[in-house]
Amino acid sequence: MTVMLPRLYLIRHGETAWSLSGQHTGRTDIPLNEQGEEDARELRERLRAVRFSRGFTSPRQRARRTCELAGLDAVAEVDPDLAEWDYGDYEGQRSVDIRVVRPDWNLFRDGCPHGESPSQASERADRVITRLSALEGNIAIFSHGHFGRVLAARWIGLPVSQAQHFLLSTASLSILGFEHSLAEGPVIVLWNSVSNAILGLAPNQRVGDKEIMAQKRAIERWENEGGEILTERQP
Repeated sequence: MTVMLPRLYLIRHGETAWSLSGQHTGRTDIPLNEQGEEDARELRERLRAVRFSRGFTSPRQRARRTCELAGLDAVAEVDPDLAEWDYGDYEGQRSVDIRVVRPDWNLFRDGCPHGESPSQASERADRVITRLSALEGNIAIFSHGHFGRVLAARWIGLPVSQAQHFLLSTASLSILGFEHSLAEGPVIVLWNSVSNAILGLAPNQRVGDKEIMAQKRAIERWENEGGEILTERQP
């Protein structure tokens, strides 16, 4: 009998006031902002053609609301393991501010005081992967930025520290699957897609203003979290 391996559609929740400002949002249960609601509604159209056998969502309202607006709340179950990284004492703070006190702090290496360690986040992701790998068909997962990055790293066998290299925007779609339908070949099929333009544009089509704005907002959020844009030096 042929076993049909699952394909995981990983969706980060839509924008909130804190995701826009770069504040770490773990346990704090804040709603989507207006932009976040709009982006979540657009996910419904993007996912319309996909037939999902199961769906799972973080218990936080920003993820559950994104799931609802994307039209998948009827098939989705709440999974506590899909919650965001527990930031402990760093809840509500920005990476750039944390590094004023701890200049070389890195979430994926150091974790958070009185919050989750990298090994704990890794164990949680591994539990999710073990459960979902036993399923078949297309599986929708509504989760969060940092935990979604951990999930992707662990899916392809990388340590949590490597999750720092996976940027994940709000209301983005990523797909985790298998090469040649082989269980020993987990791959990232699609990563951090933020609009239909990326999925469906022909090579000679222009990316519209909306896509440019989405990319701009993603860069702004990254900078707020302490990222740096490297540019060529002017003579």
